[in-house]
Amino acid sequence: MRNYYEILGVSKSATEDEIKKAFRKLAHKYHPDKKGGDEAKFKEVSEAYSVLSDKKKRAEYDTYGRTFAGGGPQGGFNGFDFSNFQGFGGQGVEFDLGDIFGDFFGGGQRRAPRGRDVSIDIELTFKEAIFGADRRVLIAKTGVCDTCSGTGAETGSKMVACTTCNGKGEVRETRNSFFGSVSTSRTCLKCRGRGEIPEAPCPTCRGEGVFKKEEEIHIVVPAGVEDGEMIRMPKRGEAIAGGQTGDLYVKLHVRPDPNFVREGHNLVSNISIKVTDALLGGEYRIRTIDGEETITVPAGAAHGDTVRVHGRGVPRGRGSRGDLLVRLSIEFPKKLSRSARDLIEKLRKEGL
Repeated sequence: MRNYYEILGVSKSATEDEIKKAFRKLAHKYHPDKKGGDEAKFKEVSEAYSVLSDKKKRAEYDTYGRTFAGGGPQGGFNGFDFSNFQGFGGQGVEFDLGDIFGDFFGGGQRRAPRGRDVSIDIELTFKEAIFGADRRVLIAKTGVCDTCSGTGAETGSKMVACTTCNGKGEVRETRNSFFGSVSTSRTCLKCRGRGEIPEAPCPTCRGEGVFKKEEEIHIVVPAGVEDGEMIRMPKRGEAIAGGQTGDLYVKLHVRPDPNFVREGHNLVSNISIKVTDALLGGEYRIRTIDGEETITVPAGAAHGDTVRVHGRGVPRGRGSRGDLLVRLSIEFPKKLSRSARDLIEKLRKEGL
């Protein structure tokens, strides 16, 4: 891990002004357009400054040794005043900022716009969470135009080169700055980076290729999901002209069941048994997630013991399932008849 303070040659307690002055000096020294400049060093001091000049990022860096704002330095130089930063360019030199900062600030390639993600909530019964379910929901969102299939062109109309960007999809602008004559590029707003526009716009979406509509989404909930889980459906979110469609996130809410509690891939239920059945054993009809079944309570069962019913739990793949654990609760009578009391007294005498 690089030490940003060492890169700028300042102490950890350096003030904002000290950090700014250190960066100004080093950036002037290493600028790649200067004779003897060093592009790698210039990017390194730029990265250090982008973190240490931002209070939030600096606090994160001091605490964790890294920043968490998008996985790296963002937002350029965070308010650094370049009006006092003289001596760059000025010799009629023209260069593209993307060539210098591209690898550091975002990889040097323009990122395609992306539609917004959509989040919805659905409720499941306990049984649906165990075995899976299908849902069809109606969502109002921006989607691809069905009439023109997203081209923005009227049926039968062709696409022609955008006159604003001459079919390049981007517009280059040159302006004077502290670097001298700086050339930058931006996505063409007219064609949204496609380089072409419809000769006659689609009447449904007015040439946008997308419009607000209601769309039915088929959601397949897999078996064995738990309360609070999220299903991500790529490219089922909002569409955007000239860009990628966002994702749909489905949050699952599972209603509790009065008869079962989930413990991993096992299910747990409770039954009450008689004292005599605890002593001598017996059979009981119980409810499973699949329906009713009969279980055998072994003789000598204790309060809190469990009877395992194999394969009646939560699916865990490859056709296998967890088990149902039936916890036994011995039900003691509150009142005894005289004959029952006499029998129990006899048992006491036998040491039971």
